Amino acid sequence: MPNKSSLVAFLLSFLPGAGHLYMNRLFRGFLYGCGFFGSLFLIFMGVTGFHAPSDFLIVLALMAALIWGVNMLDMVIFLLRSQPYRLPGSYGSEQQDQASWDANPYSTQMAGQQEKTKIMLLSFIPGLGHYQLGLMHRGLTAMVSFFGVAILVFFVTIMTHNEGFVAFLLALPVIWFYTMFDALKQQGNKQAGLELIDHSIFEDFHLRDEYGRKNRTLATIIAIFPGAAHLYLSMTKRGVQLMAIFLFSIYILDVLRLSLFLFLIPILWFFSFFDALQSITKYENGTLIDKPIIENWTAYSRPIGMVLIFLGSYYVLKDVVVQFMYQILPSVGNYMYLITNFSQTLIVALLLIGGGVRLLMNRKHHVSTFSTFTDEAHSSTHQSNPPMPHQYLEIDEKKNP
Repeated sequence: MPNKSSLVAFLLSFLPGAGHLYMNRLFRGFLYGCGFFGSLFLIFMGVTGFHAPSDFLIVLALMAALIWGVNMLDMVIFLLRSQPYRLPGSYGSEQQDQASWDANPYSTQMAGQQEKTKIMLLSFIPGLGHYQLGLMHRGLTAMVSFFGVAILVFFVTIMTHNEGFVAFLLALPVIWFYTMFDALKQQGNKQAGLELIDHSIFEDFHLRDEYGRKNRTLATIIAIFPGAAHLYLSMTKRGVQLMAIFLFSIYILDVLRLSLFLFLIPILWFFSFFDALQSITKYENGTLIDKPIIENWTAYSRPIGMVLIFLGSYYVLKDVVVQFMYQILPSVGNYMYLITNFSQTLIVALLLIGGGVRLLMNRKHHVSTFSTFTDEAHSSTHQSNPPMPHQYLEIDEKKNP
């Protein structure tokens, strides 16, 4: 279809049925759309209204996923089989068509556009676009990276019976988009007349420019995990601290069940990510300095030690003393078990109250120190004038903190 864009049709196909309707394939469009959204509607009604069994809902979810996959595969096959675009007036015999096509000044551009569309469609499965360009090694690494991560995540999840590892599947869209745009980049290099080198995708990350600088793309990708990009840029102090703060915050919030402070996790992540981007720019400008988040952390060794002792004592009480008492004296063990359950709420309350009292004490100390310093200054410069009252200074400090 000369007036229909293959790229638009492919992107619309992510919404089942929309791409087929765009290409005037009405029956297939309604079939895929009704099948997919009908399954989602039944799942919604089964969860909210009828409380359907979980097995039935799982079957509907699998059916929706299957319809989506078939919809995308059908569109890709259709676009790959579509006839090349020919200008009006160029139809006739095969010899005339070929001569008219070659003589047209836009034939090379149209051929490149068709090849680009084909590469993009084949890259729907990571690696196939590289195979089409003759980059066998590059395509193999792209395919192994995508499916290898998926298989590894499912294997670890099944073996450990820990569903938390499923979160690592979020890396698959990143790999998928990267392999697709890499294939399109290689096709652009081919169209520009550049030589295509068939090596692994990972070798691009180890290649450096003529100045020996580290790869910006790799630093940006690994910046997804807090502190990783800083370590790659040889910012050991800042990277280790960011990684430790992020992971320790998640651990503390999970252990103490502080769901109220979960908003801190996205803040830490965004701070680390954009700080990594700024560090990459400073690295390229030659102004990068490994400045830690907490410069003099040894000054906080006493509070950190108290926290570690407190957590260790809590775990000893919960996992050793309580279990031991429950085995020896079940009646006493039950009371101890109740105490440990309520202890989490007590710990959180004590931490919040203690933090608030510490902040108030620091402010009073700051006010008194400022008052003493001001009194001494006035007494030395104005001996005839009486010293300024402390009460006035405290009020002024409250007005202008």
